[in-house]
Amino acid sequence: MKKLLILAGVLFSSIYSFGQTENRIIKVDYKKEAGKLNTMFKECIGAGRANEGLRADWQQQLALVKKECDFKYIRFHGLLSDDMGVYREDSKGNPEYNYQYVDVLFDYIVSLKMKPFVELGFMPNALASGKETIFWWRGNVTPPKDYKKWEDLVRNLTQHFKERYGDEEVKTWYFEVWNEPNLSPGFWTGTQAEYFKLYDYAARGIKAVNPAYKVGGPATAGSGWVSETIDFCAKNNVPMDFVSTHTYGVKQGYLDEFGTSGTVLNQDEWSVSGEIINSRKLITNSAKPNLELHYTEWSSSYTPADPIHDSYHSAAYILQKLKQVGNAANSMSYWVFTDIFEEPGPRFTPFHGGFGLLNTQGIKKPAYFSYAFLNKLGETELQNSDKTSWTTKNAKGDVQILFWDFTNTHPGDKVWNQTYYVQDLPSKEKGKVKIEVGGLQKGKYILEIYKVGYKVNDAYADYLTLNKPSQLTREQVNLIKEKNNGAPISTEKITIDAKGIFNKEIKINENDVVFLNLARE
Repeated sequence: MKKLLILAGVLFSSIYSFGQTENRIIKVDYKKEAGKLNTMFKECIGAGRANEGLRADWQQQLALVKKECDFKYIRFHGLLSDDMGVYREDSKGNPEYNYQYVDVLFDYIVSLKMKPFVELGFMPNALASGKETIFWWRGNVTPPKDYKKWEDLVRNLTQHFKERYGDEEVKTWYFEVWNEPNLSPGFWTGTQAEYFKLYDYAARGIKAVNPAYKVGGPATAGSGWVSETIDFCAKNNVPMDFVSTHTYGVKQGYLDEFGTSGTVLNQDEWSVSGEIINSRKLITNSAKPNLELHYTEWSSSYTPADPIHDSYHSAAYILQKLKQVGNAANSMSYWVFTDIFEEPGPRFTPFHGGFGLLNTQGIKKPAYFSYAFLNKLGETELQNSDKTSWTTKNAKGDVQILFWDFTNTHPGDKVWNQTYYVQDLPSKEKGKVKIEVGGLQKGKYILEIYKVGYKVNDAYADYLTLNKPSQLTREQVNLIKEKNNGAPISTEKITIDAKGIFNKEIKINENDVVFLNLARE
């Protein structure tokens, strides 16, 4: 009988607590530092392909993203594809090189004080061994017909970069060989051994220009081939300065740019981040334990037809994964900054589940604000036991607190993202977050509070209220932009007395993201 009563009590307690909201406490001291803030989250950002970077609207959006999110590097496909006019051969089979389009793009990137994370791909048709291509824009995914000519192309291009931008600048760049060669057929028609050969010749071409230039790979899908690539390079004395690979947070499907096979957000708490931490362990236990680790693609989903990318759920998801990764990666390049992205061809609707932080018209999606808020953090991190927040200070004496709730509300494997995230999805209450900051100087402060969540900086919700028109008018675009401009939701004056303590209690819902800036007047 006693056991039954205990069991009944446990069940009652579980049911009761399930229906309740939780209260969180974020308590920090201005004087207790954790060290310099790790900013791996803004080291790199992705874009679709090189040729898209010649568009005026693409360049305008990149300038905005640089200004408000401050990404350092940018990576994209198709640098060597025929629409960039890089390579052809004369009637005798002699190579001819042309970098006019490349120069326009790279000059613009450098003008923004950004750097290219140079992905070497895909194969110019005149150099290709076959005709297999990928995507609407037909990137050739076959090995070279002549590996020496491949090496010569890479060396000639690298030499061009050296002459145009200078040795010291190019030393800071990264050269990544190919994209996702483990997806075959798909991004590579060759074998793993043929990829290693491609890598070897490319590395040789780069290092011939300057041994200090950085080369790496294998740029694989699903964190693949990490150990194998390191082993190959170690055993064959092939240069390797960093590991690059990719991961996405969904289950099922394969290389589906149209989203027709359906995706399901992974319920595993350590989806994405667990793979990255494991990749770091593989490197640590390898023959090259000090290699940098760059995740040159990551996102909640691998298809540009997944409505989770447009959903407010993405904002908290991004922060959750970045926080979990910690120091395991040197960079995590979100795929991508804009919906000006044509792997399935030009898109026909303004919100279609595109990868971008911005939609085609430059409307800021909820995901955009995760990076904009991260960029507002101070340079020094404060000691903080709360696992879903960052607390920082800057040299001016201001304090920043970025916190969120990530709740995976996806109903499970039987429902596709393409069905679930297109709906109106109200968020449930999750209680209150109590903020306490001690050790502050006495005086007057301004408190700004920013937020992303359901119907707050939630552009897709506004699109839904318009009944999802296939085209937006100029007035509709401007209206959605103004409503989702990331301005503070509240501003107030605060006086800190001699005790030096700031307190604030804030209600939070599922998948809310909240940023506080406490600035000295």
